[in-house]
Amino acid sequence: MSYKIALNFEDGITRVIDCYAGECVADAAFRQKINLPMDCRDGVCGTCKCFCEEGNYELGTHLDEALTCEEEQQRYVLTCQMTLASDCVLKVPTTSLACKTAPEVYKAEVLEVRPASETTFSLYLALRQRIEFLSGQYVNVSVPGTEHKRPYSFSSPSGAETVSFLIRNLPGGVMSTYLAERAVPGDTMELTGPMGAFYLRPVVRPLLFLAGGTGLAPFLSILEELAEKGIEQPVRMYYAVTRDSDLVELSRLEALSQRLPKLSFETIVADPSSSHPRRGFVTDHVVADDLNLGDVDVYLCGPSPMVEAVRNHIAKLGISPSNFYFEKFNPADAARTAEKVA
Repeated sequence: MSYKIALNFEDGITRVIDCYAGECVADAAFRQKINLPMDCRDGVCGTCKCFCEEGNYELGTHLDEALTCEEEQQRYVLTCQMTLASDCVLKVPTTSLACKTAPEVYKAEVLEVRPASETTFSLYLALRQRIEFLSGQYVNVSVPGTEHKRPYSFSSPSGAETVSFLIRNLPGGVMSTYLAERAVPGDTMELTGPMGAFYLRPVVRPLLFLAGGTGLAPFLSILEELAEKGIEQPVRMYYAVTRDSDLVELSRLEALSQRLPKLSFETIVADPSSSHPRRGFVTDHVVADDLNLGDVDVYLCGPSPMVEAVRNHIAKLGISPSNFYFEKFNPADAARTAEKVA
């Protein structure tokens, strides 16, 4: 029997490795050429201390100087003394480079480029090797015939043979031009990653999802995982776009709501000339009740101006959520930023 460990490094790189039953995590990483911080290997020095975000495990003997009882209760671990009882997610307090590893590169072939709307493409790729990632994460996708790469969040579930992305159609954009004019089935693309700190954490309380534009993509992946696991916590979602024509994947959201009975979602259109029943911005519709007196985990993904406006709006409501994770992007840039509000 073996388990999977997602190692999340400080530079946003994630590596997913296998760990045999009874094998310590440090040995599993070393076997797969990842040098986690290490010194004594006996639970004495504390050099290999990491934080376990998710999963079940056992710890061997160690000194209090290396890992205190308080730290152990908070789910800090020593990887040299840690054996697994389930799949796990570990935060490693150093960079991937320091551990002599790097993002993996996966080859994929174009299956289909489908116009999801006037402003959005859906890109479907067949993988030559499956990618294990955390729901919500992204990869850098190469643009065939160029040296450019662009970061896109998966809209598909982890481990699938086919992956999908929602891509904004930007006139003159490198990826947009390729998808609109040159892409044909069978084209080879490279995916580098997975990456990002915006991903689903253990679900222990109600969830509030706030998506702007193609920021819907990571939530589709997350909702697939929630449906697969049969999560019973309430999920409230707001999906905001600029124009009616920007709304995509509504049938998929409806299907997911059938699989997740406690999922409710609202769509919002900013265009004042729209006849949509909910107009304006997310900040016009998120109210104090959505924050459940603070007993809620908030996930927010969208363009930078939207993210900043929502953060300010929630601060003005005067209710601090238990956890607040967000990722912001500029559609014209080849970068994105994910953070957790303290």
